Amino acid sequence: MPLAHALMTSLMEKSSSGYDLARRFDKSIGFFWHASHQQIYRELARMEASGWIDSMAAPDGGRTRKRVYRVLDAGRDELLHWAATPTAPADLRDDLMVRLRADAAIGPLGLQPELRRRVALHAQKLAAYRAIEARDFPADETLTRAAALQRHILLLGVRYEQGWLDWAREALALLETWDGVAASDVSSA
Repeated sequence: MPLAHALMTSLMEKSSSGYDLARRFDKSIGFFWHASHQQIYRELARMEASGWIDSMAAPDGGRTRKRVYRVLDAGRDELLHWAATPTAPADLRDDLMVRLRADAAIGPLGLQPELRRRVALHAQKLAAYRAIEARDFPADETLTRAAALQRHILLLGVRYEQGWLDWAREALALLETWDGVAASDVSSA
């Protein structure tokens, strides 16, 4: 997914300055599409040059060089075209899978510390997603169509992180069973 489409989606939700857009991006779309603030600013300039968005000076009385961006009709058309174009699902590409294959091929490599680290990282992200869900989508609240879709996207993140946690814990147990060493007893390799 090109960064431009992620940014236009966010700008369709709310016109923003580059700074505010980057902050919002980090707290929402940034969970599944990463971009640095520098990349966001460069892409905003390209999008403006392409006629997809425009900007105007922020209503701060000229005290800053801040600009507020909004999507133009050409940008909306591009977003509609992009959204209607089929894409292939992302492939799993993780060096841990290759390391485990190497472990299977040449013997115990002491991958338990890395698996424990992954468990901690995925547990942390899962907790963050569940906190967002509790904060933004209270169980007793009737959701709008937009909010229901946003919650559904969040649920994919919850399921992804839970799946990784389950898988990594199973991998740790598997290594412990076959290597005869408790996962907590293996030192870093």
